Amino acid sequence: MLCAMQMWRLQRRVHASWFVAVASGGIVTGTAFAAYIEQSMFSTVAWLLVGVSLAGIVLWQRFIYLLPLMMLAGLVIGLWRGSIVQSELVVYDHLIDTLVTVTGRVSDDPDIGKQDETVLRLNELIINDRRVTGKLWVSVNRDKRIKRGDDVTIRGRLSEGFGSFSASLFDGKVVAVERPQPGDVAGRTRDAFGERVRLAIDEPEASLGLGYLVGQRRALPPELDNALVIAGLTHVVVASGYNLTILVRLARRLFVRISKYLAALSATIMIIGFIAVTGASPSMSRAGLVAGLSLAAWYYGRKFHPLVLLPFAAAVTVLIDPSYAWNDLGWQLSFAAFAGVMILAPLSQRYFFGPKKPGVIRQILGETLSATIATLPILVLAFGQFSNVAIVANALILPLVPLAMLLTFAAGVSAIVLPGAAEITGLPAQILLTYMTTVAQYLANLPWALTIVEIQPWMMWLAYGMLIVVCMYLWRVTKYNLRDSNIVE
Repeated sequence: MLCAMQMWRLQRRVHASWFVAVASGGIVTGTAFAAYIEQSMFSTVAWLLVGVSLAGIVLWQRFIYLLPLMMLAGLVIGLWRGSIVQSELVVYDHLIDTLVTVTGRVSDDPDIGKQDETVLRLNELIINDRRVTGKLWVSVNRDKRIKRGDDVTIRGRLSEGFGSFSASLFDGKVVAVERPQPGDVAGRTRDAFGERVRLAIDEPEASLGLGYLVGQRRALPPELDNALVIAGLTHVVVASGYNLTILVRLARRLFVRISKYLAALSATIMIIGFIAVTGASPSMSRAGLVAGLSLAAWYYGRKFHPLVLLPFAAAVTVLIDPSYAWNDLGWQLSFAAFAGVMILAPLSQRYFFGPKKPGVIRQILGETLSATIATLPILVLAFGQFSNVAIVANALILPLVPLAMLLTFAAGVSAIVLPGAAEITGLPAQILLTYMTTVAQYLANLPWALTIVEIQPWMMWLAYGMLIVVCMYLWRVTKYNLRDSNIVE
């Protein structure tokens, strides 16, 4: 009898979505491991055919005992995709420590380094007249001409890469800067709007408001940027899922009373427009994909389980760009934060407050605290520090961020329509943003605001193991259906 029950359980069919989740996890894992194996081992298309064929057979049967085979199929596909790109990066082995001429496109807003140098991130690379795969980190003397989307030519000595960068180039000499036409229209529109906002709002509050509205953190003054880091508030002034979630929720709630179609259309336009303005960084690629899939599920009356949605989104992004899986901190933090928002936050709300639906403030605080907890182990491992005032800072500032975004946008529009009255129409935003900068700087200046601590990778994995146990406990106690968790509602 017992053997019969065990056989029945093993032969039980499982919904296809769980097989997709398992395969997605395998793809991400395989892509990550591809950086540590011989490139030629899995770079032939035969391995792709093996992985796809195995996945097809498993999906046809869908028995629970076939889940390990689905994981294996995902691993093979991930190893193939990662090996393909790794084999294309071998060219850098012959270029390191040599003088090169690089032409590439600036993929993100230029940054200002500690030595007042301009820091660039380049893709679409041509090195010594040869087109190559990968991304390049470059520092040059301060050059205010360079904008996102420009084509630059730089000469210098190539060095080893780090993170997701295939190589780096320090103290390069700018040979040429060209601005394609029409080029980065969204970026130029954002910069023009930012100039209008600065007519209505003084600095550094104007830069903070633009950071909220369009995720333009690199325009922040160094003192304020450092204060936001210490106070644990940088997640709201970078192009992230948090900013996008606010805009998508606003668009959906504004138009859903008119029609569901109009609500979905306006939210979709918001997603596309926000990514165009902020740039398709790893975190924004993930945020846009997760928000788009969640919106589609809401529109068609479907529900995505977070344990299916998040691995699937991760797999799609690493298949498009495997370097995301190779120690890209922004990509890792992005998924950890969304796991906190979509899994830990609703479970905690149900455990502490019961079935009553949370209000706006409780929802924002709960999601922020959960995202902070979910990203903390990665941040501590990467930077060796954590903020002791982050919870207080977020509680005082986060509930007001949507209002700050609205007032900043209104100030910019009013400066376009009525430039002579810009300072008056921007006064509400000025007052609110001044409150926020004051709180952030006060908390950051407390002598005990920051703790320096170093941990080993195994400690990070142990912390996430404990967090998984906590989530499993909350789920068993509350019986909450995580399929009801949707970021666009």
